[in-house]
Amino acid sequence: MNNFLNELKWRGMLADVMPGTEDWLNQGPIAGYVGFDPTADSLHVGHLVQIMLLVHLQRAGHTPIALIGGATGMVGDPSGKSQERNLLTPDTIAHNTQAIQKQMEAFLDFSSAKLLNNLDWFGNMGFIDFIRDVGKHIPVNYMTAKESVKKRLETGMSFTEFTYQLLQGYDFYYLYQHHHCRLQMGGTDQWGNMTTGTELIRRKAGGEAFAFTTPLITKADGTKFGKTESGNVWLSPEKTSVYDFYQFWLRSSDADAARYIRIFTLKSKEEVEALESEHQGAPHELKLQRCLAEDITQRVHGQEGVIMAEKTSNFLFGKASTEELKSLSEKEILQIFNGVPTFFISHSDLSSCSELADLLAVKTSIFSSKGEARRMIQSNAVSVNQSRVANDFLPAPENLIQGKYLLVQKGKKNHNLIVIQ
Repeated sequence: MNNFLNELKWRGMLADVMPGTEDWLNQGPIAGYVGFDPTADSLHVGHLVQIMLLVHLQRAGHTPIALIGGATGMVGDPSGKSQERNLLTPDTIAHNTQAIQKQMEAFLDFSSAKLLNNLDWFGNMGFIDFIRDVGKHIPVNYMTAKESVKKRLETGMSFTEFTYQLLQGYDFYYLYQHHHCRLQMGGTDQWGNMTTGTELIRRKAGGEAFAFTTPLITKADGTKFGKTESGNVWLSPEKTSVYDFYQFWLRSSDADAARYIRIFTLKSKEEVEALESEHQGAPHELKLQRCLAEDITQRVHGQEGVIMAEKTSNFLFGKASTEELKSLSEKEILQIFNGVPTFFISHSDLSSCSELADLLAVKTSIFSSKGEARRMIQSNAVSVNQSRVANDFLPAPENLIQGKYLLVQKGKKNHNLIVIQ
């Protein structure tokens, strides 16, 4: 059963490992868990590292447990935070939990994996019960020695956040008692919380439990993984479009793509090394990045998501024809051009234009002035519906895509959508 840890090692997914973990894993099938607090109604790509731990655990013949923190999400984990999180309402937590559960199903087979919610055991536990049955087993000096606590003591930490490690520790104890779980996995920032759990199991149940962490994932330039100028890269298409999700992986540097394809896909060591060799022969073709983007996008958004992302790339980079644009449904148009600057005008606005510059600079603000619009048109730098146009071009009703859309491109990458209402 040590194949599990060996798999993680070559993929670069192991950081801290509690002594005895490897020997214990040799004893046979085990259950291991990762916790996810429902602080939003979607997971983001930073969570994928921990999800892949559960995937590899299941592939190795073990039982993965995905634990949703319906209770701990109401408190907020201080680990890695410089200030206290905003507390969420129970209704928000419930909504977020349902959304995350659905996303998990794309990765794990829940006919053998388990999906649990710690609200099920904390929901009916009283405060007196908690401090008697849990709090008395963990000394305060043990809790304050944790890095997640020490870093916050100078700036201030509420009692609510201070107790978080006890809550997470009890999660591990509960899973140990009721689901035969003796392994907890998580990021390096969770090490303090995880060892509190193993300590509680030792003190309260006289048992032995184990833990290991994954390294912090950063980009090759040292910047934070999973962040863009617009914020987190989410798994939900409502928060991050399928195209932007695909492009996040496609834009990876060669060094990052080589790490990411090990961590975020299930390709074997031989497959990865063959891909790297191909990539080195023609790095401009981005074979490594394309394989990475397609693999993860398909897992999260399905094959339809990959096709949509590739379609969007073709349109936004000028590779699609007018005929291809006309073949799109209204739903596809809105998906592909999600996030593109959009302008709404009436049919009378369109018919009142005497030249194309009127449409692009007066009825919309695609250009700042008619003069600028005319100069760009004259330099052959403006396209309407994927075709270069002259200033005397005025769209007729039959030119409108789906009877209401015009796609205007200025220069190579600047796209705008006009909706005629």
